[in-house]
Amino acid sequence: MKEKTDSRLFKLYDTLLPYIVVLIFLLFWQLSIRAGWVSSKKLAPPLDVLMTFINKLSNTRPDGATLQVNILQSLKLSLSGLFLGVAIGTPLGLLMGWYKPIERIVKPIFELLRPIPAIAWIPLTILWIGVGDPAKIMIIFFSAFVPCVLNSQSGIKQSKQVLINLAKTFGASNFESFVRIGIPSAMPMVFAGVRIALGNAWATLVAAELLAANAGLGYMITLGRQFGKPDLIILGMVVIGVLGFLFTYTFEKVEKKLLGWRL
Repeated sequence: MKEKTDSRLFKLYDTLLPYIVVLIFLLFWQLSIRAGWVSSKKLAPPLDVLMTFINKLSNTRPDGATLQVNILQSLKLSLSGLFLGVAIGTPLGLLMGWYKPIERIVKPIFELLRPIPAIAWIPLTILWIGVGDPAKIMIIFFSAFVPCVLNSQSGIKQSKQVLINLAKTFGASNFESFVRIGIPSAMPMVFAGVRIALGNAWATLVAAELLAANAGLGYMITLGRQFGKPDLIILGMVVIGVLGFLFTYTFEKVEKKLLGWRL
């Protein structure tokens, strides 16, 4: 009986520990500013950030949009860029990994472009398509495209040669082996690439929204800097972090559901 009680207490402690650590961190943050160790002009206390959060749900100042509008705008941009990166990068990586001629043609160009950071494309993007939403989506696309290609290519190259030879023995064409053996074998790596692309797309959001935006979390953070409002800056950072965590958590659940046969 005592062992069962100790086990329950340990599980409860293990569950509550992360929340306790966060609470202690927030209390230390609040007290350090109230005690004057850190200037409130440089770092807003948590309670001020909370009040700003409540206020921004209905107040459009100073960036001209409520928090909900900023979130929806950022979601539209990041998810659009992510979708394009996955839709183009994943098939390209799979084809490069399976068909040698395609790899020989595409790889030199891809390897030349791969090291270039997504934000380095901002000046050219402005020249090509201006400063509207398509430009921001393109910047996010660049950040999501590369990991999708790399992981898909690596994943399909890990297909077991024994299975490929067996399929050929039973008369399967190269394309049939690609569809029935290569793609399923690559799925874990494909999902890993999409997870990285998701993080990259969300992280590139602030840089993308520097392109003459009028709404979005990145734009809200920029306005917070211009108006000297650290509470607004921190609120934008916290919202980006929380949404990023929710995206990753949801994606992991979907991955486990779809790839349960691999576990």
